[in-house]
Amino acid sequence: MIKKHIPNFITCLNLFSGSMAVYYAFQANYTAVLWLVLLAAVFDFFDGFAARLLKAYSPMGKEMDSLADVISFGLAPGALAFSLLRESPLPDWVAFAGFIIPVFSALRLAKFNIDERQTSSFIGMPTPANAIFWIGIGYSHDKLLVVNEFVLLGLIVGFSLLLVSEIPMFSLKFKSMSLKANQLQYIFLLVCIILLATLQLNAFAPIIAWYIILSIIVSQFKKPAK
Repeated sequence: MIKKHIPNFITCLNLFSGSMAVYYAFQANYTAVLWLVLLAAVFDFFDGFAARLLKAYSPMGKEMDSLADVISFGLAPGALAFSLLRESPLPDWVAFAGFIIPVFSALRLAKFNIDERQTSSFIGMPTPANAIFWIGIGYSHDKLLVVNEFVLLGLIVGFSLLLVSEIPMFSLKFKSMSLKANQLQYIFLLVCIILLATLQLNAFAPIIAWYIILSIIVSQFKKPAK
């Protein structure tokens, strides 16, 4: 039946958008990268939504999703970091440090696929969130990062480690529309709306910073008493 192929088709659109983002990242067109990675993230959301709606789950779909995410949310932000470093005063070979991002993104996705703890939440930063942070700072602060190259290198290392960390991070999946059952998600989204309304396209990096801070706060409250 055609419907069983719909989720995989949407995943392919994710991959196609991510591949285009990689091209524009190497051209240092950070605005195009922003829109294409966001588009990939939309497709990444809807392939899972379509699979649940149509009950069209498949092992191939799971593998395709991870492969697409490596490109859209791993290689694309890595290429963006590469281009930023290439514009900096550092030697050209240092720019290859940007590809630490896709390496750790692949490690993150492989870990996620075999980690049974991550069914309703995450352990470590999800790759789409990491990618959105990078497209946000690439769009908003590219000139600042180019002249503060060691800050850029620190962000590459720090966020790569966050991908494979043991820090619990909440999921945006809603099990129902209940306010009580999804209080955390609603609080997060409310602040995101405020940030988008005030900062517009400059809001994406702050949104991910807010996601990290909120996840850490919640994880501290959930720790069992010793």
